[in-house]
Amino acid sequence: MTLQTPLDDLLKLAAETGERLAPLAADTDAGHDNGHESYRVLRESGLLALLAPREAGGAGLGFGDYWRVLAELGVHHGAAALGFNMHHVVIGALADAAGTRLPPAAEAFRAWMLDEVVNGRKLFASATSETGRGAKLRGMQTRYRLSDDGSHYLLSGRKSMVSLAGAADYYVVAAAPDGGGEDTGEASHFVVAADDPGVSFGTVPQLSAMYGTSTAPMTLDEVPVPRSRLYLGVEGMSLFKVVREPHWMIAGYTGAYLGIAEALFQHTVDHVTASPARADSPVVQQELGRMSARLRAARALVHEAGDLVTDRRGSLEANAMVHAAKYVVGEVGPQLAQDALRLCGSAAISRSHPLERLIREAQFAHVMPAKPQECLEYLGKAAVGVNLYDARAFAW
Repeated sequence: MTLQTPLDDLLKLAAETGERLAPLAADTDAGHDNGHESYRVLRESGLLALLAPREAGGAGLGFGDYWRVLAELGVHHGAAALGFNMHHVVIGALADAAGTRLPPAAEAFRAWMLDEVVNGRKLFASATSETGRGAKLRGMQTRYRLSDDGSHYLLSGRKSMVSLAGAADYYVVAAAPDGGGEDTGEASHFVVAADDPGVSFGTVPQLSAMYGTSTAPMTLDEVPVPRSRLYLGVEGMSLFKVVREPHWMIAGYTGAYLGIAEALFQHTVDHVTASPARADSPVVQQELGRMSARLRAARALVHEAGDLVTDRRGSLEANAMVHAAKYVVGEVGPQLAQDALRLCGSAAISRSHPLERLIREAQFAHVMPAKPQECLEYLGKAAVGVNLYDARAFAW
């Protein structure tokens, strides 16, 4: 299916795809499967090409509309929506470069990668996080060097948390140049194929939720990567890109967590309205009203922030807004989880009810970058006039 349809049609497709994903969530969460079936469903849906430009056969969605589609998927299967976002994190920079004249090597790279997504329905993932550093690019321990004959790069290192491990076809790996200092910020990105020599994955660690992201360690042992798979053909620009346009690295999955919050509210309403006497209680109605107000405020902020990125990508206001949206959604999800526990009682802690899983999943927004304190620090620096385009202002 070629995604050249209006947003309403894409939201309908996302809802239909979500209905296919929803029955898979419980078994994956319980560890009965590896979650890869969800990504087969997403491949078949055609939604992998949401961000690809229309001229390349994709939907050409802007960031704000992408967040709307992601939230719709998150309502049905939060973990699969997060994995789906990891694919778009690495496609996002290509979409951001649409309409821009690039050097020949970058144009060739972009054409190849978009063709893999649109026509090959290939799934991409991001491999950045390292033990003790999280997703920060400065001080990256994974290293790369050019081969002796100059035909390819060699990558070595270990990534601690790679979503879509074993499910994706390609992994965009962040690495620093061999011989660079411990605190080097000259990170580059390389596209590593799942079947490249020297690539291996560990087991999915014990987590309280989100098994459906299929997150596991990744080891790279002298992995040969053709020069043509250097991301956009440029070395040393990754940190610069993150500082100037942080929306993908620190907030891409905000839409997924908004979807989880939407599902928390709807399941709570469904539980309450199943008992007419409770639904008629003014006290219960006030509790639901508080949940609704919190959710509406978060939704409005997410939509405004996403649309601002579409209209003014890289502006200080857009960058501040995505940090604000990430922070607020991370706060609202756990608040709604507590409200659901109070209103639904034992139903909210029963493994047979989706609320129990959603309550656990909502907490994960706090541990994914940017963390709450990092969002607040960014907003505080914006308030006092710190130069937020200066990489030295951050620990990235």
